Amino acid sequence: MGYRVKDTSSRPLIPILKGDLDRVISMIARYDAVEDTPWFMIYRELDARIPRSKFILTVRDEESWYISVARHIGSLRNPMHEWIYGRGKGLPLEDRENTLRVFSTHNREVLDYFRHRPEDLLILDFTKGDGWEKLCPFLGKEIPEVPFPHTNRWSAKFVGESHYGDRRDFSYYRKSLRYYLKIKYIDWKGFW
Repeated sequence: MGYRVKDTSSRPLIPILKGDLDRVISMIARYDAVEDTPWFMIYRELDARIPRSKFILTVRDEESWYISVARHIGSLRNPMHEWIYGRGKGLPLEDRENTLRVFSTHNREVLDYFRHRPEDLLILDFTKGDGWEKLCPFLGKEIPEVPFPHTNRWSAKFVGESHYGDRRDFSYYRKSLRYYLKIKYIDWKGFW
């Protein structure tokens, strides 16, 4: 659709935890849109700092969302997920109830935040077929001549499997060490 999109990034986590929103905003200044972590967690701050922004909340059945996020995160403890789900609760496979509570609380809070501004929030459920026909009018764009992309279709058979593959993989251990050190640094600095 021609947008420059900043997807998930761990770089803003420490500035967010420190409350350095000027630095966070400078990280996304050259983009038209942001998606995924950490951006969905700071929607209020982005709304306050970037006037006339539009927001999209993607929703779906809690169980299918849980299966997807549990598979995505797997057993790799990550500072971003520790922030999102709570210190010591960053692995959805270890605390399903907390993970689902965070999910439903977030969705409820977003809906409440935008309750008087429905023109600034679009709710999409890709599992129910939402796509171009809802998205494009909200953004003031023409509907493209290509099918709406949808690649994240995980099912229950994937619960417990990590997208990192074999745990003995070098990249898994490298990430584990890097994330462990970053979590310990955040603990030491008291940023949580």
